Amino acid sequence: MTEKILIVIQARMASSRLPGKVMLPILGKSLLARMIERLQMIKHEAQLVIATSETADDDIIEVEAAKIGIPCFRGSLNNLLDRHYQAAKLFNADVVLKIPSDCPLIDPRVIDEVLDYFFANRDQFDFVSNLHPATYPDGNDVEIMTMDSLTKARENATRPLELEHTTPYIWENPELFRIGNFAWPTGMDYSMSHRFTIDYAEDYYFIERVFRELYPENSAFSCQDILDLLNAKPEICNINVQYAGVNWYRHHIDELKTVSADKTRQAPAENIQQL
Repeated sequence: MTEKILIVIQARMASSRLPGKVMLPILGKSLLARMIERLQMIKHEAQLVIATSETADDDIIEVEAAKIGIPCFRGSLNNLLDRHYQAAKLFNADVVLKIPSDCPLIDPRVIDEVLDYFFANRDQFDFVSNLHPATYPDGNDVEIMTMDSLTKARENATRPLELEHTTPYIWENPELFRIGNFAWPTGMDYSMSHRFTIDYAEDYYFIERVFRELYPENSAFSCQDILDLLNAKPEICNINVQYAGVNWYRHHIDELKTVSADKTRQAPAENIQQL
């Protein structure tokens, strides 16, 4: 029997560094819409759902989801683990993918590769990602879990970071879950040197420029296409290079058992900008 795959895209308007980032414009559409467009390019058959909070600030996310034509689930603001679980239950998912909405440059081919690896080893793993350890350029985040493992995490996780970030209870407990990782087949590790995600104004300028450069000629541009662009025009890479390697781990490095300090970097003085 074919298992039902659900891709959960977590999105919210609140952001201390770049408020409303998912609604910023990219070639006439929202950043969220452009990301959904890329997710719809994957070869695997999957249901997509945008998961946002129940707060009034996120009403605009529900409106945008309807405009895009993607179902919207609304749940807890801070307990993302429960939000993912409830969305997965609603859609009767067997396999759940966690894709954050701050990855608008994610390569659909990467998602397919990680899914291929997961299903090729279906009897060996409860959780597969390309993040432990990460090797792809930051912003190609794929985390795949069985519904059973998501349920187990939701029933047992208690630490704030486990609830906020959905999956740490799973990958921090390899004695309870069978953990797999898919490494970038190139053998390279650009996880700390190349930043394709969005959390700062400079990230938005970088992403918008990449879309302007590549999208008109090839809407399905790949991770390699971006890297080729950056090699040809290094000034684009310089737009947000000061934030390369900056991720949420830096706030919890003393609490995490399976993430070493060399997998994160402190942010330079943050210049919060309203765009």
